[in-house]
Amino acid sequence: MAVAEEECGPVRLTQEDLNSERFKDYQSVFETCAAQDRSRLAIRRMKIDDEVLLLTVDPMTLETGLERERCLSCAQTQEQDYTSTRFVQALNSSRPRLFNAGLTHGAGEGVYLTGDLCPSGKPLDRNFIEEVIKFAPGAPLALAVSGAWLARHKIDFAWLLNKVQHQELKITWVNHSYTHPYVPGLPDQQNYLLKPGIDLDQEIFETEKQLILQGAVPSVFFRFPGLVADETLQTQLRARHLIALGADAWLVLAPAPRPGSIVLVHPNGNEPHGLRLFSKYLRDGKMPLPFRSINEAP
Repeated sequence: MAVAEEECGPVRLTQEDLNSERFKDYQSVFETCAAQDRSRLAIRRMKIDDEVLLLTVDPMTLETGLERERCLSCAQTQEQDYTSTRFVQALNSSRPRLFNAGLTHGAGEGVYLTGDLCPSGKPLDRNFIEEVIKFAPGAPLALAVSGAWLARHKIDFAWLLNKVQHQELKITWVNHSYTHPYVPGLPDQQNYLLKPGIDLDQEIFETEKQLILQGAVPSVFFRFPGLVADETLQTQLRARHLIALGADAWLVLAPAPRPGSIVLVHPNGNEPHGLRLFSKYLRDGKMPLPFRSINEAP
């Protein structure tokens, strides 16, 4: 990697590093890691060339980061040692239900604004992003990214990263599966990630890898395509140490947001009516404020 040997702390990958041929051995782990007076949990391990990197999470704030294994002292651990943390409590909070699986409402005032980037041939709705920035500069926004969307929209994604780098927006990158499978007309029980033959690890890990390769850091949240998952699928997701994220204010399907709502829109070009409703609620003062970071919701 193109970094000084003595560097520790959050990893900043260079364009040279963002090369899939150099990116290897991606795997799920659960380890406790310490450096000086700071403790983190590692949930993924990977290599760029011979440099081992860890995707870590602060178990109290839910903030994630990429760190060098050589800068940390890590050991395998058990979840029962962290039952009092917000992270493990959030992992255990999901209720088994087919539709809207996962966290659907957050704590406190304001709303948790989220946007889904399902696969789409249409460009990113940049007007929505600019509207959020104009209304609340530096606002938090959770974007649920499908790997298939990212593969087709790297220029749009680079534009989003630029907004983050210039502190115009703080984006939490939520995993939305890679292929986002969907067949019109199939019942939910046989559709989305419940279709026979779906490889959940590939859906999860390929999206995480692509986010990292494009210069982003995956969060600990995962939004099921269609918000659909049975109990078995939710259990499998939890075993990968991801928090299922639902929504109680999908704007085209639900009443106006209320304090604590997790708001869902689609800025991928496929659901313009939801974006119009978002603008109307802002304009009419019906959107509870402020916008809150999704990390604060559980």
